[in-house]
Amino acid sequence: MKLKRSSRLVDMTGFLLRHPRKVISLSYFSDRYGSAKSSISEDLAIIKENFESMGVGRLQTLAGATGGVTYVPFMARVEAEQLLDGLKEQMTQKDRLLPGGYLYMTDILGEPKYVNAIGRLIASVYVNEKIDVIMTMETKGIPIAYAVASECNVPMVIVRRSSKVTEGPTVSMNYISGSSKRIQTMVLPRRSLREYTRVLIVDDFMKAGGTMKGMMNLLKEFGAALAGMAVFVEKKDEQPKLVDHYTSLLKLSMTEQDNTLKIENGNVMDQLPNIGMRSEAPD
Repeated sequence: MKLKRSSRLVDMTGFLLRHPRKVISLSYFSDRYGSAKSSISEDLAIIKENFESMGVGRLQTLAGATGGVTYVPFMARVEAEQLLDGLKEQMTQKDRLLPGGYLYMTDILGEPKYVNAIGRLIASVYVNEKIDVIMTMETKGIPIAYAVASECNVPMVIVRRSSKVTEGPTVSMNYISGSSKRIQTMVLPRRSLREYTRVLIVDDFMKAGGTMKGMMNLLKEFGAALAGMAVFVEKKDEQPKLVDHYTSLLKLSMTEQDNTLKIENGNVMDQLPNIGMRSEAPD
C-alpha cells in the first residue's frame, strides 16, 4: 500500500511503539508502504530525532543482512520525577496504612495509567541489560511485572505459593520470610525457565527481602541468571535487608502508634540513565 510520507510516519511510529525491542528490517517497512529503502531510512531518522528529543525512547540501527531498526523505550528523568511525585501524593493518605506494616496499594495497581508508567520506569533502568524473562510472586506484583514485560517485549512468569494441576511438573522450594521469619513455599513450573535465561525479578512491596531472596534461590534451581531486581515500594525501616543491588521506586517509613507514614523516593533516580528529556508526564 503506497502512502504519503505523513501517513507513513504516523503508521510507522505506531508500529514501533507496539513492538518495543524487536528488530524490524527495512525491507519489511519498504514492502509495507511500497516505498524505497532510502525513503524509509529518512522516515526513521525523523522518528529517531523526535523520540530522543521527547524522551520516549531511542531507535537503534543494526547493520548487515539481518539488520534493521529497534525501538527501545525509556522514561526521561523529568517525567520520572513527576511520576514519583504523583505517586507519593496518592500514597501519603493516612487511611492507606494497614496493620502489620503494609500499605494499601490495590487501587494504584489497578490503574492502567500508573501501572504502565511504573513498568516503563523500571524497564528504563534496565534499558542496557539483556532481559529474557520477567519474574514475580503472586499476586499483587503481577500488574507491574506485566507492564515491565510489555515494555521489554519478553514473557512473564509467576511464582506461586502452591502448585496448579494445569501447570504440569513444578519445582518447589522453601524460603524464610525476612520479616516474620516463617518458612513458606514457592512453586514454579519446570517449563517456565530455560537454562541461562536472564531474569528480572519484579515485586510490588518489600519489607526485609525474604521473598526476593527466595526467588533468587529459585533461579539457581533452573540454572537461570539474575539480570536485576526491582520493587515498587520498600519498607525503609526494615533492617537488615536480605538482598542488595535492587531498584526501588519509593521508600515507606511509618509509625503505627500514631498512624503516620512517610513516602520518599527510592534509589531509582540514581540508577536511571540520563538519556532523554520530556516536557510533561502522564496525568
